[in-house]
Amino acid sequence: MSTQTSKLNTIDIGINDKDRQAIADGLSKLLADTYTLYLTTHNFHWNVTGPMFNTLHLMFMGQYTELWNAVDPIAERIRSLGHFAPGSYQQFSELTSLPDVPSSPPKAIDMIKTLVKGHEAVARTAREILNTADDANDQPTADLLTQRLDIHEKTAWMLRSLLEE
Repeated sequence: MSTQTSKLNTIDIGINDKDRQAIADGLSKLLADTYTLYLTTHNFHWNVTGPMFNTLHLMFMGQYTELWNAVDPIAERIRSLGHFAPGSYQQFSELTSLPDVPSSPPKAIDMIKTLVKGHEAVARTAREILNTADDANDQPTADLLTQRLDIHEKTAWMLRSLLEE
């Protein structure tokens, strides 16, 4: 029976164990970055003030909604590769490349600057994993990463545009 159980738990999707582990590790960092940026963006949505309140409040809502919708596909890809997805604040804080959300809400302009840095950091994390996924012939992960890169780079550009005078 144990042989039967181990055969059921064997994953043979055309990606070796070492590559699946490396990709899952990278995706875990991406998940932590995404969740941390989600939390920061949602915090800023709640706490933004000033003359740009309405514009930023609505913009941040769209951004945190997009980030929230992104965490599930990332976690599910990790599971598809045969690994458990991280899901605790402790795990996320150990894995993320982003700083925690400021305990005191910054001014609106600093919120924008923080989010620009956050989106750029998440893009870098996604880009780091892309070569590993490509080398392992892991098209689903590469596709997911390409989509995430597009969104984070575009969002960073839009936020940077608000900083221009």
